[in-house]
Amino acid sequence: IGSKCKTEEEFLSYKEVINRAAGIAWRFPLIEMQGVPLRNYIVQKWSNISAFCPDPSDMLIATYPKAGTTWTQEIVDLLLHNGDEEACKRASTSDRFPFLEIQYPPPIPSGLDLLKNMKPPRVIKTHLPIQLVPKGFWENKCKVIYVARNAKDNLVSYYHFDRMNQAQPQPGPWEEYIQKFMRGKVAWGSWYDHVKDYWKEREKRNILYLFFEDLKKDPRREVERIMRYMDLSVTDDVIDKIVQLTSFKNMRDNPMANYTFIPKIMFDHSISPFMRRGEVGDWTNHFTPAQSQMFDEDYARQMADVDIPFCTSI
Repeated sequence: IGSKCKTEEEFLSYKEVINRAAGIAWRFPLIEMQGVPLRNYIVQKWSNISAFCPDPSDMLIATYPKAGTTWTQEIVDLLLHNGDEEACKRASTSDRFPFLEIQYPPPIPSGLDLLKNMKPPRVIKTHLPIQLVPKGFWENKCKVIYVARNAKDNLVSYYHFDRMNQAQPQPGPWEEYIQKFMRGKVAWGSWYDHVKDYWKEREKRNILYLFFEDLKKDPRREVERIMRYMDLSVTDDVIDKIVQLTSFKNMRDNPMANYTFIPKIMFDHSISPFMRRGEVGDWTNHFTPAQSQMFDEDYARQMADVDIPFCTSI
């Protein structure tokens, strides 16, 4: 947002527009759409979102929030540009990868607004559970990359994101947030249903299903998997460069990817940075032994019908 402004004066003016729009309503409430809690502005525009028809050349990157979305977007962009770092700094993450369902009060552009002004092939982001993804993605056989993160680390990351994201409902205290997450009473709904439903459909719908933890353990292998899925071929040197450029440190320091371009009225990095730690196992710094046991027991019940190979430490 605002990355297309050519001067500091234009950017400051744009920030003021955002601030005024934000004054209309902030910490947007959630409304259920087919049983999935979504921000009220998304639900109000749902007919337009669900009717979106992608080009067959478009690609969808789908994740539950805070599961490695930005990381995967940057890998995909670098693959498309043969590892050209400067080309991938042409615009902010939110401008390069329109967020399909996102809606804000006018005049802030929606994801659909951005898509209207981009020619295919486009790389599109969504957090929608699979049943809410517009049917056109499946009918047109678009490539879909899904990234999943283990539940405990995903919960921790989402909690801190909800603290700093002024458009999300107040997370409340940590012990209450655990309960909300387990019941799916957070934006974009149940983590359990989200990861399971994409997993069950991955072969039928030709979805490349990735794990955050695998990206951490062996990023080169996973970059190669993404490359093959995209029907691309780059040299080993380019793959090495992409792995380096998409390390957590480099991503955190990249102003076009770390979301510091979002005004504080929306993302308050003084509360928690958008790119906070990017680790596997950070959940151990948040869960008490009693909370971990309670969560594990509930997890076993909710995930009893699938065998998805998540790991909570590496």
